[in-house]
Amino acid sequence: MKQTAWADLPNAKHIDRIIANLERNPYNWGAARTAAWDDAWDAVWDAARGAAWSTERYAARDAARYAAWNAARGDARGAVASGAILALIAYDDCAYLLDEKPEHVQMLALLGNEKALLLYQACLALQTEIA
Repeated sequence: MKQTAWADLPNAKHIDRIIANLERNPYNWGAARTAAWDDAWDAVWDAARGAAWSTERYAARDAARYAAWNAARGDARGAVASGAILALIAYDDCAYLLDEKPEHVQMLALLGNEKALLLYQACLALQTEIA
């Protein structure tokens, strides 16, 4: 198997899972978003980006984000996937959210949980995966 820039990170298998799912099921990543959701998502994306930068994981962050953008062919689905990947790089303790019921992750996001906000749409996409 090809070695990735993020292979040594605790959430590497989840990052790989997101990229593989994005390649197989790109339309699952295009969930509708509201303007309020987008504003909140943008704010926590910036915070996670800063956290990933300060942890010296920036090379893994950039490589994984580019992989997601390439899989999504650069459209909005790549932004959703790269946000989830960014959360997985910045926060080692958030991968469990990908296996939670989407409505539970959504509730956490609405209550202000930044990790849940970044991972909610990934949770939806992964749980509607087409084999």
